[in-house]
Amino acid sequence: MPKLRTAPDAYSGIRYSDTEQTPDERILASLAGALDRTLPVPLGTQLRGLIEFGIALGELPTGQRLPSVRELAERAGIAHMTVATVYRELRESGLIEAKPGAGTYVGDGHNSDGLRSHAIRKIQRRVDMLFNEAEQLGLAPSVVSSLVNARAARGPTPTRPLRLVMVGNFVETTQQYANRIQDHLGSDDTIVVTTVDALHAGEAFPLPCDICMTLAHRRGEVEHLVPSGIPVVGLSFIPAEETRAQLAMLDPMSRVGLVSIFPEFAALMKPGVLRFAPHVSTVDVRLITAPDLAAFLTQVDVAIYASGAESAVKKLLPPGMQALEFRYVPDPHAIRATLLPVIERLRSSIESQEEVPS
Repeated sequence: MPKLRTAPDAYSGIRYSDTEQTPDERILASLAGALDRTLPVPLGTQLRGLIEFGIALGELPTGQRLPSVRELAERAGIAHMTVATVYRELRESGLIEAKPGAGTYVGDGHNSDGLRSHAIRKIQRRVDMLFNEAEQLGLAPSVVSSLVNARAARGPTPTRPLRLVMVGNFVETTQQYANRIQDHLGSDDTIVVTTVDALHAGEAFPLPCDICMTLAHRRGEVEHLVPSGIPVVGLSFIPAEETRAQLAMLDPMSRVGLVSIFPEFAALMKPGVLRFAPHVSTVDVRLITAPDLAAFLTQVDVAIYASGAESAVKKLLPPGMQALEFRYVPDPHAIRATLLPVIERLRSSIESQEEVPS
C-alpha cells in the first residue's frame, strides 16, 4: 500500500487503492474518502482532524500541496464553505499556507521561515561581525578562516546539559513520549513534561528551558504559550510497535469498538486500526463523551481506546473484555531529522558563548 513518505513504519489514517495516481490525486481521494458520515462528528471537524493528524504523523510533510477548496468540496460532496472554513482555520494556526497562483500547501507549523533558515541568518550575521572585527584589528580574512577551520576540526566539545520541555495532551502519555526521546539525548540532558491544557489554564511554563517539543499539528498553538526566545519543535508520531502487533493478532471474527477522545480524530481511528488489522470486518467508533458509550462497550468483543481514555473506558468495560490502547510514539525519523539538528545548533551556540571570556 503506497504511503505519503518513505519511512518504512510510517502510519496514516488515510488509505490508498490506486498506485498509479499522482501524490496530489491520492491526497484528494484519501481526504474525501476518509470522511465518515456515520460518525456523530461534523464533516468539517473530521476534515480538519484528517489534515492536522496527517501533519502530526508526517504523512503530509512541509511543502505538500493540498487540494483546492473546489476540488475537495466536489470530491467529498460537502459545501465549499465547509472546506474554506477549515482551510482558513488551518492557515490562521500556521499549519498550511496559501501561495497566490500556486495553491495551498502544508506550512512549517508557524508563520516564520522555519528554524533552519532563521538559524542560518543568525549565524551569517555573526560571521559578518567576526570578519568586520578582524578587519578593524588588522587581521586578514585568511587568518580568520584558518581559525574557523581549526575550530571546526576540533569537533564538538562537552557543554552544559540541555533542559527540554515536552508539551502534550495528557501528562502520562506525554511522559511516555519524553522517555522515548530521552534515548536520543545526552545522558545529562533532562526533559520536563506539561500539557497544552495546563498552559492554557495559566500554569507556569517549566523554566529553565532550552528547547520545547510538542505534537507537530499543535506547534503554532504552543508557540503562543511558550516564553519568547525558546525554540518550539513539532514532532510527528507513529503507532507503537506493540500496538501494531496487538492489532495484527486480533481474532478476525471479533467485533471491535473504538473509543476516541478528540472528535476531529474520530474519523482516523477506524482506518488506522484497519491498516494493521485488515482481517477484522466489524469495527465501529464512539466518542468518549457519547451517552451510549457504556451500552456500546457491551456489544463489542474488543475495545480499543485512544491514549488518555484508559481510566474512563475501563470503568465501563464488562468483566473479562479485551481492551488495548492505540498508543503512539515519537517517530525516530522525525527526531533525527527535526529535533537533533536543533539540539546540535543549540549546543554549538552555548559552547561558543562559554568560550568567550567575560
